[in-house]
Amino acid sequence: MRYLMTAPAWFAAFAVATIGAVIRIANLGSPNSEIFDEVHYVGDANDMLTRGVEWDVIGNGPAYVVHPPLGKWMIAAGIKAFGYDSFGWRIGAAVIGVATILMITRVAHRLFGSLVLGCAAGLLMAFDGMHFVLSRSALLDIFLMFFVLAAFGALVLDRDQRRERWARFVADGGDPGASGPASRPAFAVPWWRLASAALLGCATGVKWSALAFLPALLILVMWWEIGVRRRHGARRPVLDAFLDELLWLVVCFAIVVVVYLATWSGWFLTDTGYYRHWLRDRGLSEPFFFGDLRNLIEYHHAALQFHLQLDDAHPFASPAWTWLVLGRSLPFYIDRSVPCGATDCIAEIVLLGTPLLWWSFLPALLLTAWFGVARRDWRAGAILVMSAFALVPWFFFSTRTMFYFYALPAEPFLILAVVFTLGMLASSPRGMPQDFARLQTGTVIAGAFVILVVLNFAFFFPIYSGESIPTLDWAKRMWLGNRWA
Repeated sequence: MRYLMTAPAWFAAFAVATIGAVIRIANLGSPNSEIFDEVHYVGDANDMLTRGVEWDVIGNGPAYVVHPPLGKWMIAAGIKAFGYDSFGWRIGAAVIGVATILMITRVAHRLFGSLVLGCAAGLLMAFDGMHFVLSRSALLDIFLMFFVLAAFGALVLDRDQRRERWARFVADGGDPGASGPASRPAFAVPWWRLASAALLGCATGVKWSALAFLPALLILVMWWEIGVRRRHGARRPVLDAFLDELLWLVVCFAIVVVVYLATWSGWFLTDTGYYRHWLRDRGLSEPFFFGDLRNLIEYHHAALQFHLQLDDAHPFASPAWTWLVLGRSLPFYIDRSVPCGATDCIAEIVLLGTPLLWWSFLPALLLTAWFGVARRDWRAGAILVMSAFALVPWFFFSTRTMFYFYALPAEPFLILAVVFTLGMLASSPRGMPQDFARLQTGTVIAGAFVILVVLNFAFFFPIYSGESIPTLDWAKRMWLGNRWA
């Protein structure tokens, strides 16, 4: 995979990311007011800059918040750099949004061994409406998606590293079929796996929902470790993989916990955070460090109860089964007073994925499963595992109030499913000579699909960016009627 490090590969990835950056940063400060949940996170981020923790101005005391601090610290970084205005509080999300475009381009290039498919993945993300809107809003979910995708990318690199290690071991005369230490490569630190654990800790420090990916990454590690041992003829691939990797998995879990606790540094380093001295305020002993942890655990217990009891009706709530079919959009901003040259105008920012792209996700997942089984392709399994753990857990909380943007962490893997499918349409089965006609046809289909997604995004751009347009033109974009209005 050395070709991934070539200058043309990086140039192409940065070119795709630049396209995404231009459309995201242009007019980023408009509207010049807080939209949707910015009313919560912007104030919290600014409080953290000045006080180290979120603050309740009305009650003049620590604020009770139910999401960890890291995402708000990332919003605060933009405020610190550019000031407390709409551009300052959104630039952090925009930068991270662009970074995810660069990252998925590189991850797809690595997975599929094709610069064309890598760029296709990046362009599909760059021209997705939901990703665009959340890259221009001071909400937490874009940061969550960034860390989850980064954790997956690091784990793919860990797989490469471990396989190269085993290949060198066998090439140097090692015998995986032997017993004892002689049957495996010499000790080596799995740095990319540890990095993946740290990134998952960061993701959890943005939102707890990142924990759903912990079993997904564990499954991938064990699946790949068992696979490499079977490939090289280990006598007990399953047991050996378990025994060899157990300690590293424990270390990874510890890293997740430590990194997560580090995201609460503002709470630990001040005396004013919510429940910061829960034990002391009840007349109980509060020993150093362990007392702090006990206080934080109590805070987490209170936040968990909030999440479990969040079942209030909301006009724009959408259960998980509606996400991939775009069954309910979410208005972030609306203003009917901005002129547009017509009698009746509307400026609205609607959280809505690019329809052509999102409506391709379900068939792409089915085709990914089909091609994965038919061609025994590990990439399909990785994509499906990550997609499943991003979406399926939400189906077990059917009574909870949920919103469409909860699906954002799944988007990179859904896009990878689309690109994988396009790649399979253009390639011949493994072990067979490449069919040029098939390659040509598949390439045309892939290129046409990306172009159609770009055109579809352009059509919906006014309602993604808050451009004031005639109400009649706005209505033409409400394809599902009241479900999108």
